[in-house]
Amino acid sequence: MAWLEYLLPLIFLFPLAATAVIVLALRNLHDASVTSPFDAHPLREPGQSLRDRLDRAFAGLFLNGAMGPIVTLAPLVYGMGRMLFASEQDWIEWALYGVLCSVLVLVYCFLLMRDFQRIRRLKLGLACELAVGQELERLIRPEAHPFYVFHDVPSDGATIDHVVVTPHGVFVVETRARTRPFSPSGEEIDLVHVEPTRLRFPGWSERQPLDKTRRVTRWLSNWLAELIGKPVPVMGVLTLPGWKVETTQAPPDLLVVSGDGLATTLAEMPLGELDTATHDAVIQRLLERASRLDGQAAP
Repeated sequence: MAWLEYLLPLIFLFPLAATAVIVLALRNLHDASVTSPFDAHPLREPGQSLRDRLDRAFAGLFLNGAMGPIVTLAPLVYGMGRMLFASEQDWIEWALYGVLCSVLVLVYCFLLMRDFQRIRRLKLGLACELAVGQELERLIRPEAHPFYVFHDVPSDGATIDHVVVTPHGVFVVETRARTRPFSPSGEEIDLVHVEPTRLRFPGWSERQPLDKTRRVTRWLSNWLAELIGKPVPVMGVLTLPGWKVETTQAPPDLLVVSGDGLATTLAEMPLGELDTATHDAVIQRLLERASRLDGQAAP
């Protein structure tokens, strides 16, 4: 029976298939998320959303790195089995197996390079988030200095990197990480120009960071006003760690800074009237939202 010549070589693929099953079972073995021992809610740190994305990126790198050799060897192993059971040798068929192996090698090389670049970008973003979060933590003092910092606050369809509540206003802090280019002489170019609707980096420009900062700032302002019953002074802040920021043409509704000395800047910037009752109500509403959303995310 001719069909047995194609069926019997599948026996040689069983070890590869078993290894693939083990790899798939272990892909989510590393889970860096932790929960509180008191209430089982997820514990959140600065840049937690980027940490989660980085964990998923490493899981993808592990999966592609482990499955790549298994998948690329499968046509070769099957072809060797075909050579044992075939009644006659068909060199065109063997060449097809070789071509398929080569194509699969190229595909997985591309996937691994993509994963490497993705992890590199996420690590840069996480480093910037941690740097800004560490700077903002300096705002936290005893009761004589009523500052409060929230990290990774979910808004309407987006996540706010940081929300800072001060005695004189609320700040929405967004962080963007961008790699600094080099000049032909090898010097690093680290100057970004801020315009009303875009950031002009050396060689490219972006509108999305300013747009998102405005959007989440508007959302938080409306959300707090609706819950508290009166307007709350809210301002958006966009930080670009590692960059020198030129703000001659910067928009008046946003603060764009490098992030260095951010705690001092926010502590000394009055936004408007924020009495003690409103200040405490803002913190309470944000605490309730964080607790409610963490409860929904808890396993």
